[in-house]
Amino acid sequence: MRFRNIKKQQKKGSDEPKVKYVYARYIDRIKAFITDMFMIYAPILYVTAYFIMDGKNDFQSSELAPLLGVTLYGLIYALLLSKFGQTPGKRAYEIKVLDDKTGNYIGFFKSLFRFVAFLFTASTLLGLFLPFYRKDRKALHDLICGTIVVVKKKSH
Repeated sequence: MRFRNIKKQQKKGSDEPKVKYVYARYIDRIKAFITDMFMIYAPILYVTAYFIMDGKNDFQSSELAPLLGVTLYGLIYALLLSKFGQTPGKRAYEIKVLDDKTGNYIGFFKSLFRFVAFLFTASTLLGLFLPFYRKDRKALHDLICGTIVVVKKKSH
């Protein structure tokens, strides 16, 4: 009998109020990614191809130019996530990237690592289908980095 009472007290003591998040729909995450590609990555490629290099042919024959574009996009992506918790595409669909333990914005280096993990995840395709099978809709790069993508709370 005493063991049951102790067990009940332990359950009562561990009932801390947890913050409830509304996880972003995966389709909104895809739309936000496409928006970011047009708003951030496409201008980077355009400037690289036509202002830094001598045009499309030089850009296509170069091995360094696409790497430069992806690197610059990754740095801008990490800066925006660490400062605002969202990119322009995520802002358009009212979603944010947060640390799954603290609920705060993630730092610059964690954002950069998340971008690199996303590149790996996208190349395997397995990690991109993972959100369809999880309640919290985390992709593989979210699991690796300990992040969640949530709907931004509206301020009244």
